[in-house]
Amino acid sequence: MIRRLAALLLILAAAPVHAGVAASVAVAFDRNQARVVLAEGEADRASHRLVTADDPVRIASVSKLVTALGVLRLVDAGKLNLDRDVSDYLGWPLRHPGFPDRPITLRLLLSHQSGLLDGEDRYIIPLGTTLRQRLAEPALWDMAHAPGSGWFHYTNLNFPVVASVMEAASGERFDRLMARLVLRPLRLDACYNWSGCAPGTAARAVVLYRASGEVAKDDLKGVIPPCPVVTGVGAPCDLGTYRPGDNGALFSPQGGLRISMRDLARIGQLLARRGRGFLSRRAFAELTRPAWRYDGRNGLGEGGGNDGMICAYGLALQIIGGAPGPACHDALFADGRRRIGHPGSAYGLRSGLWLDPASGRGLAFFTTAVPDDAPAGRSAFSQPEEALVERATR
Repeated sequence: MIRRLAALLLILAAAPVHAGVAASVAVAFDRNQARVVLAEGEADRASHRLVTADDPVRIASVSKLVTALGVLRLVDAGKLNLDRDVSDYLGWPLRHPGFPDRPITLRLLLSHQSGLLDGEDRYIIPLGTTLRQRLAEPALWDMAHAPGSGWFHYTNLNFPVVASVMEAASGERFDRLMARLVLRPLRLDACYNWSGCAPGTAARAVVLYRASGEVAKDDLKGVIPPCPVVTGVGAPCDLGTYRPGDNGALFSPQGGLRISMRDLARIGQLLARRGRGFLSRRAFAELTRPAWRYDGRNGLGEGGGNDGMICAYGLALQIIGGAPGPACHDALFADGRRRIGHPGSAYGLRSGLWLDPASGRGLAFFTTAVPDDAPAGRSAFSQPEEALVERATR
């Protein structure tokens, strides 16, 4: 019996750590206050460092919403126009090859109605390759649907284009521009692709694990990465010669924001206050007004399907719950209330920033080590997300 027990212990010791021990954090907020309602698991399994609400995490597609705040700040400053042909900013003609007479605007890019497709991670564009070169690939365009035709296709590649437009209009690199426009004014200890974050911030990074227990992202060991961008194979990380506007993908505007849940809740509070003191009333209305609604036939979600999770979308802002149509399954919260915000999903992480605009109450959260094929719950959101929300809102 003792031999069998010893053999079993040896097998367990040799087995990979199971990712069921997820790191999960949730911060509830209203217009004036925020409180940590959940913080459990290890931010770093190697050091057994426990996760806290102040630890920065790669928040995935919630980054898009924060990028949109930067766009609207430039709109308010008169530097950008949501309905102008973005070719005017880029300095070269950006056209859908199947519909060359249709201009592409920031409104269409931010609301995923531009006609662009992601391909196989083609939204990751290394230093030395330009956005113009990448968008010359025919496979990155939906030949069946014109820009502005009312067709929605959730596409990460829209946001490198948005970031390139921001850079071209301002003359500033995206990471620095976002720090100036959004992160510093809101006093957020956050950054895109670790560029601009302090070493102490990196020391608190949440390591992202896959469901297998394998490290997926941000195992920094307390050190800021020496190169914040993707480079070509064997190419140097030389940002000194980079020209703003050439490649807005470099700092991952679609998913690369590192931010703590306490700071993400501060963005939620800004939205709860309707952007007061930060955005004009008109800009906030543009952000939150649905630019597209799902009718069961007019759009596809991430990955090319539509399970009813995305049913209404503004400018990099999703509207869920309320009174959805029969094709909609977006009620992450089980109370029937309408919410605005954005979800995130990448590298085993599921995240969200959601706000009830009527009451001003909301939730910022993430959980790690979620399987890519995690089953949906009662809504089209995954069971781990639903379970976390249920626990955090009791």
